[in-house]
Amino acid sequence: MLVEVERSGFLESVHRGSLVVVGPDGGVLSAVGDVERPVLPRSANKPVQATALLAAGWTPRSGEELAIGAGSHSGEDGHRELVAGVLAAAGLSPDDLGCPPALPSHEATRAAWLTAGRAPERLAMNCSGKHAAMLSACVAAGWPTEGYLEPEHPLQQAIEARLGEAAGTPVAAVVVDGCGAPQHGLPLTGLARGVSSLVEAAAGAPGRAVADAMRAHPWFVAGTGREDTDLMRAVDGLLVKGGADGVHVAALPGRGAVALKLDDGGDRGRTPALCAGLLRLGVPAEQLAAWSLTPVPGGDGVVGEVRAAAALLS
Repeated sequence: MLVEVERSGFLESVHRGSLVVVGPDGGVLSAVGDVERPVLPRSANKPVQATALLAAGWTPRSGEELAIGAGSHSGEDGHRELVAGVLAAAGLSPDDLGCPPALPSHEATRAAWLTAGRAPERLAMNCSGKHAAMLSACVAAGWPTEGYLEPEHPLQQAIEARLGEAAGTPVAAVVVDGCGAPQHGLPLTGLARGVSSLVEAAAGAPGRAVADAMRAHPWFVAGTGREDTDLMRAVDGLLVKGGADGVHVAALPGRGAVALKLDDGGDRGRTPALCAGLLRLGVPAEQLAAWSLTPVPGGDGVVGEVRAAAALLS
């Protein structure tokens, strides 16, 4: 049990799962649950995936472009404009994107679209930055953009190899992600080691370039009011990337990394669990206070909290 939900002094719900903390050398410092069982990291794989795109020849024109290529944006105006620019620089257009059309996930932007009767667009899909970067890598490498999401495509083969290399273990499964791209199963230890390797990489190395871009431009990694963006702004040097279905990973240079998966696939308990892991990496509690406890509302007030369970605090 990683997270518990208390309402008016009553234990209402719990979230079970696994969490691992590794040091800068990849050695396991602490573990709760089965951290060697393969999971689907979902978008938490994106930072390491981005290093494969750089190796294929993609040359982002700015740190912002690299950050959104490794991010899961909210579909805000600046996000969509930047992704369109990435495509245009490669001689492509939004019609080349293989991700499905979507409405922006940013609440105010989505409301404005609905009010205006605006249809979903591929640029607004949260993974469009990754897809634009994938397509740009194909153009740079001379690979066909047609079929770039097929597991047998040379781009996807390069991504799979890179993920396994960074994790220190072969990819356990290849499935179809929500955006239509291949998704690669890894144990939490491998996920943590891979992301830790980015912040520990030498200056100028591809991994360090990804980490530096994400930390310098966190709004392009997520968006307004998003936990990944706000945590990176609050904790100097921290790299954070969430993934769908209850996954989160974070790394600090010289400290190590934490990766977690909630078995129920929910998001409610992710940040309290993540913060408990970050405490083990030495992040001061006051820097994490805004995310360590999630209020439980009741009427016009707060009657409880979502918090890390004892297994993560001992």
